[in-house]
Amino acid sequence: MLTLYVGNKNYSSWSLRSWLLLRQAGIAFDEKIVWLFDGLPELRKLSPAGRVPVLVDDGMVVWDTLAIAEYVAERFPEKRLWPDDSKHRARARSVCAEMHSGFTQLRSNMPMNIEASLPGLGWNQAVQKDIDRIVAIVSELRAVHAASGPFLCGTFTVADAYFAPVASRFKTHAVKLPAVVQQWSDTMHATPAMQEWTLAALAEKRYLPEDEPYRASN
Repeated sequence: MLTLYVGNKNYSSWSLRSWLLLRQAGIAFDEKIVWLFDGLPELRKLSPAGRVPVLVDDGMVVWDTLAIAEYVAERFPEKRLWPDDSKHRARARSVCAEMHSGFTQLRSNMPMNIEASLPGLGWNQAVQKDIDRIVAIVSELRAVHAASGPFLCGTFTVADAYFAPVASRFKTHAVKLPAVVQQWSDTMHATPAMQEWTLAALAEKRYLPEDEPYRASN
């Protein structure tokens, strides 16, 4: 049985990627919550990187979301977590890698915060540049794969799991999106896995004061 260590569901966008991939694909796993407030020292005993998510499979530890995605795709080839076509697969891997290493302005200024409603908070021109690039990626993929299904590559793949936190950010910050991007975002929020994660996030009732100083006055 796989074990996946994840952080607070309200905040941990990286955890969401791995968790959503496994859950939406119907891959069984045990879940362990590592609270971002006080659980990271314990996590470092398991993974030197000291960050969530961490996947453990029969004593073997895999960290970093891309490594986890590749491992799971190889471990469960029948789930077809990457597109079958080699060119489409390469494109999907490329956009996941871009998401993995880029969009720093969006990450910094519009962090994932599922329970909040923060229209416009954090927006600036640099953030808009990141948003525009994400819109271009989603629009291009949907144009290519529209006939195959509602997800980025038609059927659900790693790419959808990787971009899911962006859909959450867009909802929290009420980002206006082109229709095709909004449709994909709505599709992601309607998946059973995303709905399960969201309900768990809303039930946590824990927040990081340093990230949300405005709550202190509420």
